[in-house]
Amino acid sequence: MVTDDLVAVDKGKFSILGVQISAVNNVMAIEHIIKAAHEKRPYRVTALAVHGVMTGVQDEKHRYRLNQFDLVLPDGQPVRWALNFIYRVGLKKRVYGPDLMVTLCSKAADQGIPVFLYGSTPETLQNLVSNLQCRFPNLNVAGTLPSLFRQITPDEQSAIQEIIRNSGARIVFVGLGCPRQEVWVYENVQPIGVPLIAVGAAFPFHAGTLPQAPSWMQNYGLEWLFRLYQEPDRLWRRYILLNPVYILLIIAQWIGFIKHKPVSIVPDQHLYG
Repeated sequence: MVTDDLVAVDKGKFSILGVQISAVNNVMAIEHIIKAAHEKRPYRVTALAVHGVMTGVQDEKHRYRLNQFDLVLPDGQPVRWALNFIYRVGLKKRVYGPDLMVTLCSKAADQGIPVFLYGSTPETLQNLVSNLQCRFPNLNVAGTLPSLFRQITPDEQSAIQEIIRNSGARIVFVGLGCPRQEVWVYENVQPIGVPLIAVGAAFPFHAGTLPQAPSWMQNYGLEWLFRLYQEPDRLWRRYILLNPVYILLIIAQWIGFIKHKPVSIVPDQHLYG
């Protein structure tokens, strides 16, 4: 039997609470990104769980940003379930950002595609590079830059763009946390001119500084509970408040009680670094 892991699936984009989510599987997402990397063209990618979708629900300007992305992947199981529940797209698996990063690094190593790592702390980046190159000895990490964890000036932004362009990287992984990383990708993809992939917690996961939920919790959509246990002070509002609201809004969309019109409010620059 041919499985969902072997066949490329792309059924287009569908509105989940006004955010256009790509009904693709991991195979198709990898194909799109690798093609853009070889062609050295701008390509915006993010992988959203419930919190990422809700950032777009709560902020129209941010929803506009998200809807300009080439791929908005169903990272969280509840996002995949919503696609299947409302639109019957039949996605077998979510497209999990940390797994996507590993597969892309494997392909990049095999095909000689240099990658760049932007975000997080110097210590996390050091561990991340070490672990990735141990796993993929042929991987060319063209450069790294840690986050400044603040808003930056236009001159600083231009300098960061120049460093990444001059590195020769064809894929840039961005680990700034949601929604800062999506803002950064939106604002920097054109000047940098290659695929920018927002992968969130993939940096600390693969650096070994933040534990991942067991597979069974991931499969049942309980990764949020594991992360809440790990970081209760930082994450309790995200999960305890937003998750129930998300479920209620999905039901409201399904029965036709709410409809989301296209957003045309172009946001100002935030200049996150």
